[in-house]
Amino acid sequence: MKRQRITITLKKDIIELLDKQVDKEKLRNRSQAIEYFLGHSLFQRATKVLILAGGQGVNFRPLTYEIPKALIPIKGKPLLEYTLENLKKFQFSEIYISVGHLGKKIKEYFSDGRKWGLEISYLEQAKSDLGTAKPVFEARKIFEQEPFLLIYGDVLAEIDFQDLLNFHYLQKGIVTVALASVEKPSNWGVVKLKGNLITEFLEKPKDKKIKSHLVNAGIFVCEPAIFNYFKKNTISLEKDIFPKLVSEKKLYGYPFEDNWYDISTPQVYEEVLRN
Repeated sequence: MKRQRITITLKKDIIELLDKQVDKEKLRNRSQAIEYFLGHSLFQRATKVLILAGGQGVNFRPLTYEIPKALIPIKGKPLLEYTLENLKKFQFSEIYISVGHLGKKIKEYFSDGRKWGLEISYLEQAKSDLGTAKPVFEARKIFEQEPFLLIYGDVLAEIDFQDLLNFHYLQKGIVTVALASVEKPSNWGVVKLKGNLITEFLEKPKDKKIKSHLVNAGIFVCEPAIFNYFKKNTISLEKDIFPKLVSEKKLYGYPFEDNWYDISTPQVYEEVLRN
């Protein structure tokens, strides 16, 4: 990403506040801190969030015969509650949850979201087992005016949503994919990056020689233009949409190093409970 050197003059107390934010990890120096906080102030905000929480949780049966996967308890709270609390932390309040299997129980637990300081609405998925694309397309009338956050309901992540948005606006692509780093990437969508541009997206590749350890974290920023890529037979974002965006150089990757878990198997669930 091209940058231009400038000279600015700041009050001493502002400089001191900036320097306190430099943690040598996320913000490595004063210049990066200035860019980070300017981005938070100047960039357009995505005001709406779509969470996909309609899966049947087959790997968690018989537990998910009784409760939806989004309500699986983790240290006293449902899985989805952690995502909602993190969204609230970054001042996102307009949340739409796409529900299917046992969706009534999700509605009963979170209701209208007031308890968490949120405004939660619910979208009923037309059928079960729709894949990742159809629930998004079903919501197009709500999200066709501005960029929006898309989150999979079985993801547990510590991520700076505002920094993700700032990154997305700078790339000027159609979709930005949050990327986690894992030791065994073949269970997820594996990506190859050139700078910030995703040059290859392989959904659960069988080739064990894959060198990249960056995988789709199930968190995205989408432009409304994504809806132009849907067809009647589109089922999967990962298999049907993202490869097209790669070919047009409109899919970008945002690597992040904070904790991330895809609660897709009992083994990962047990790992989360141990930590």
